[in-house]
Amino acid sequence: MTARILVSACLLGRPVRYNGSAKPLIHPALARWQTEGRVVSICPELTAGFSVPRPPAEIAAGRSGEDVLTGGAQVIEQGGADVTALYLVGARAALALAQAENCRFALLIDGSPSCGSSFIHNGDFDGTVHKGSGVTAALLRAHDIEVFAPAEIERMELMIEAAR
Repeated sequence: MTARILVSACLLGRPVRYNGSAKPLIHPALARWQTEGRVVSICPELTAGFSVPRPPAEIAAGRSGEDVLTGGAQVIEQGGADVTALYLVGARAALALAQAENCRFALLIDGSPSCGSSFIHNGDFDGTVHKGSGVTAALLRAHDIEVFAPAEIERMELMIEAAR
């Protein structure tokens, strides 16, 4: 069976980001995967029940998604509300969908407290980023799903072709 690919909905042009925007990724590999019917779209935040637009949220204190999964960090909205529980709901829903759809790979938007896979924001809402993963990316990786950022799509493409 051909592995499917979990993809952040915002990368597919859906206006689901916190501010109502999208971040469409135009790349021949992604277009091919869509044509082949291999793409499974998700926005963990919307799946968890967040609206668009919504307040920006970041993982507090320069921590990461792995820390959230172990109970050692919280996801906080800019106004101070703790939204950790909903981020965990979204991550679990993304994992369940990925497993149900036989997704061995995920292409997720970077910088997000859910989907960030190489960098996320530091929790101070000042634009500073640090190396780390969001909650969904961390949970997918913990279950052996290869997670890539848009900047890594060429490497991802090679790994997918090698896995065929």
